[in-house]
Amino acid sequence: MIRFFAQLWRFGMQQALSCLFPAAIFAALFLLQIAPIPHVPRYDAMLIICIALQWLMVRTKLETLDELKVICVFHLIGLALELYKVRMGSWTYPQDAYTKIGGVPLYSGFMYASVASYLCQAWRRLDVEVLHWPRSYFTVPLGAAIYLNFMTHHYIPDLRWVLTALLFAVFVRTSVTFRVGGARYGMPLTLSFLLIGFFVWLAENIGTFLGAWRYPNQEAAWTFVSLGKLSSWFLLVIVSFIIVAQLKHVKRGLSRRSGVELPPHA
Repeated sequence: MIRFFAQLWRFGMQQALSCLFPAAIFAALFLLQIAPIPHVPRYDAMLIICIALQWLMVRTKLETLDELKVICVFHLIGLALELYKVRMGSWTYPQDAYTKIGGVPLYSGFMYASVASYLCQAWRRLDVEVLHWPRSYFTVPLGAAIYLNFMTHHYIPDLRWVLTALLFAVFVRTSVTFRVGGARYGMPLTLSFLLIGFFVWLAENIGTFLGAWRYPNQEAAWTFVSLGKLSSWFLLVIVSFIIVAQLKHVKRGLSRRSGVELPPHA
């Protein structure tokens, strides 16, 4: 029993360290809500803080340059999705800012980048290994279809449940293992998707409460984000994981061709 709680503590600490970037973003949102900077719009201040945080993470070697590249990709993907969804009225950023384009503050891309930061950090800190990863001709089109469905469902039927069924079929044999205190544990990959998606949903509730953005039903007064959003985050986490995993797969393939063998978590 003592070993169980010791391992749980070690696991929790590694998870907390992996969440440094998103935790810092939420802390900045909270501080700017109770103590705004005079004459500096909140969203603009958040952009400056997020850039500074990203620089500090790399400078202190909490993130590697390769991880920074992945995070930048997520920032662009997230910003593109934000521009589209805000235009469609899915949610709004009600406060004024100089760094808003199409109603979207530029700092919003860091919200998606923070998910990538967590995945990269946890992958390295917990020495994650993925077993029976499907072929790229399954995972890449599936990830692209999930991402596009966030946009196309405004015009054609929402295919999220069809895509969910497909991903269970594609990842039915895939599992993930991780190391805690010298011991190795594992779980089905789809379960890890669901767990991460749940915690992102909790973070979303914190973000909307702090005024990071607003859904239409939160305009008059804040309410909990619908549990239905869990399916959206579940799918978005899958897209995020596929991108990280594929980039690591490409990097490992390039290293082998150059005669350098990378560790599984690289």
